[in-house]
Amino acid sequence: MGRFRTTASKSESYRDRHPSTFNPDRLAVTRGVSGIGIAAICLAVFTVLFVIVRRNKSQAVDAAITINVQGQKSAAFDRLMHIVSWPGFPPQSRLLPPAISALLWMLGFRLEAVFQGLAWGTGLISFSVKRAMRRPRPTGADSAIRVVSANIGGSSFPSGHVLNYIGVYGFLAYLAHTWIRPVAVRRTIVGLLVSLVSLVGPSRVYLGHHWFTDVTASYMLGTTYLLAITNIYRIVRIQVSRRLAQAR
Repeated sequence: MGRFRTTASKSESYRDRHPSTFNPDRLAVTRGVSGIGIAAICLAVFTVLFVIVRRNKSQAVDAAITINVQGQKSAAFDRLMHIVSWPGFPPQSRLLPPAISALLWMLGFRLEAVFQGLAWGTGLISFSVKRAMRRPRPTGADSAIRVVSANIGGSSFPSGHVLNYIGVYGFLAYLAHTWIRPVAVRRTIVGLLVSLVSLVGPSRVYLGHHWFTDVTASYMLGTTYLLAITNIYRIVRIQVSRRLAQAR
């Protein structure tokens, strides 16, 4: 009997061995929210911005906002904007998302690892919309606008950084909010992830890589996708939790 217990304990995941660190399935599911109405509003705003940009009606406003944002002369602010954008550049932008999914899998969050991978689907959305829009990026032709040299390409609309951050780090923040039990740890992790997502938009404008309407539309489209994927995840998680409860 003792031998069996030893073998069983070795097969348990990190999540199973640390019940005080993570919420049980039922509590984790109830901490999520649907947000269908918010998703509909965000999608509507994105559609309006798409039409405005398509008709080339936002250039004056975009340029004015870029000049204003780049007018910040603080060295600390400049450093922060570079740091915030760093995870979104290759090769790290292609390594971090699958690494996060792999870590969740190893910790015992198998379903969450799969959905974390699906949350990275914002990359495909970004690619598709860019091909449809083909908007030129800021070039620095206007001497008042500074463009920081970086490994970027493709259409300016939408911002791949913003879309991927909302998908990858937004969903990770959702998982942290729903699963992590210690309040201080949960708030710290969620706060850092939300700050990263919130600051990446301004950083893209500050570095001269995107226009204001690019990042705003990306926040709207990314939020729509994030709310959709979290709702699907909650439905699947509820079903899985019920089956596990019945099996016991």
